[in-house]
Amino acid sequence: MLMDRFGRPVTNLRISLTHECNLNCFYCHREGQTLNFQEMSPEEIERIVKIASKLGVKKVKLTGGEPTVREDIVEIVRRIRPYVVDLSMTTNGTTMNVLGEALKDAGLDRVNISLDTLDRNKYKEITGFDVLPQVIKGIKKAVKLFSPVKLNMVVMKGLNDDEIWDMVNYAAQNNAVLQLIEIEVPREMENSWFFKKYFYPLKPLEEEFQKIAIETKERRMHRRKKYFIPTKYGTAEVEIVRSMHNTVFCANCTRIRLTSTGHLKTCLLRKDDLVDIVTPIREGASDEELIEIFKKAILMREPYWK
Repeated sequence: MLMDRFGRPVTNLRISLTHECNLNCFYCHREGQTLNFQEMSPEEIERIVKIASKLGVKKVKLTGGEPTVREDIVEIVRRIRPYVVDLSMTTNGTTMNVLGEALKDAGLDRVNISLDTLDRNKYKEITGFDVLPQVIKGIKKAVKLFSPVKLNMVVMKGLNDDEIWDMVNYAAQNNAVLQLIEIEVPREMENSWFFKKYFYPLKPLEEEFQKIAIETKERRMHRRKKYFIPTKYGTAEVEIVRSMHNTVFCANCTRIRLTSTGHLKTCLLRKDDLVDIVTPIREGASDEELIEIFKKAILMREPYWK
């Protein structure tokens, strides 16, 4: 297992498979990607995951854009599966009703599905597309196939903050885990109109959860809290993702990222941390050379909020 200069082990690899998406959420950060050119092939992705697994990476999460817009998504899942103990995907859910079984058969363990609202008009306002019924159908299919299914709700002031308790009930009713996520921006955007308009601090809500939860757990990654909240539909499992200025969050980060263009990336919010690993692969680099590239990237890791 590799450690960075701050004593943080790297056990998770988050892979962006594409910059493309079939939705257009206005707040999307595209996983911090600023480059958009040739995507990695399934063979290249497999090679990188294989190298990462030798260095102690046991968990891989596939993201985008929207990972399922790639026609070879099932092949990618099948190729990665042998090298990891936990293989998950973050998706908008629009294709889950169609692709769910194939992804499960290929070896996908679990899914996170973006769901910011249960209101059809708001969903169209946020994403640009009137496909909420399609997503709901995808969630119902996912719950039958995967465990856990996590619903990612980016909470936005004045837009969907009034739906938090509706979403807690929905998660309990549908046997899903709800992740409430604060909008996160780099330092230079803290005074932007976007952040000032939409940032909704979750700390007060978390304090309320602490009072009413029948059980509380803490995840190792980021030391994020999970609250088990009683509802009329049973107990809802709710996780708070509160990263802005959260030094504990960063101090316990175990993740390194891989962009769709084949660059290792140490942090979502940094712009000076790309390490090209796919070009050496295309030029015939050995496993030992790729391991050294990984080590270089990991030594560049540092907490963003510290």
